[in-house]
Amino acid sequence: MLSDDQRRRLAIRGKALGRKLLSEIACLFTPDTILAWHRKLIANKYDGSRRRGPGRPETKQNIRKLVLQMARENLSRGYTRVQGALANLGHSVGRTTIRRILQQAGLEPAPERHKGMSWKQFLKIHWDTLAAADFFTFEVWTIGGLVRYLVLFVIELSTRKVEIAGIAPDPDGKWMKQVARNLTDPFAGFLGKKKYLIHDRDPLFTEAFTQMLNVADVKTVKLPPQSPNLNALAERFVRSIKSECLERMILFGEASLRRAVEQFMHHYHRERNHQGLENRLIQPEARVGQTDGKIQCREHLGGLLRY
Repeated sequence: MLSDDQRRRLAIRGKALGRKLLSEIACLFTPDTILAWHRKLIANKYDGSRRRGPGRPETKQNIRKLVLQMARENLSRGYTRVQGALANLGHSVGRTTIRRILQQAGLEPAPERHKGMSWKQFLKIHWDTLAAADFFTFEVWTIGGLVRYLVLFVIELSTRKVEIAGIAPDPDGKWMKQVARNLTDPFAGFLGKKKYLIHDRDPLFTEAFTQMLNVADVKTVKLPPQSPNLNALAERFVRSIKSECLERMILFGEASLRRAVEQFMHHYHRERNHQGLENRLIQPEARVGQTDGKIQCREHLGGLLRY
């Protein structure tokens, strides 16, 4: 066997002789073999792999994080818009690089990414235009015995304001349609500036109720089955009104229920501090400074609610 150095010398001499002469004098190796050694010799001369670096440098980690943050917080933004947003911050990044970063993170392109919006993202994006509706029930003593009343309320998620939309022992489709008409009244409707109303799959939220809201440009969003945690603020209000007021009373007749609910709603909006609002009041009265004078306590429902 020949060494690489011997092959190199044979290749140089063989190339100088040419294929025709090589075919006449070569006996151990064919002309093609000697010429192949020569081609390999040239290739090795121009082989720069040993001097070659690791390739294009990877995108800096802070740029990668920024690309992912922009894509996740702006679901409709494609590669070009993300590229433009990066340029606003002085970063020059190619579309192909942006696409590769998103693919490596498992993020789809803009149209598909928007379809996969999570419930948390939906709430965050539409927070100021969202309201939620729900029912709660309460048993009231009447001449005929205990009667279950349904109370329909709507809560504005961003402010926690609540509107009691109706109280009835046996609400039906016509009653719900009138409720929708009241909520979307152009002058005093609680949903006047809202775009979405979240509610569960209670059959009382009828097609007529939905259509009445759609006419006023309020889109209804049905919750998935058995998912009360997706309407947490509404559930929290129910717990508050029951534990702080209704369940601590025995009510006789519809009028007493309406009075108790009305008194609690006044307390809820103007006198009750809300931890979800940084322990503030929803509708505070005139600001009261520090005072060394006499402090008075305002009471409702015989002292059940105090301010």
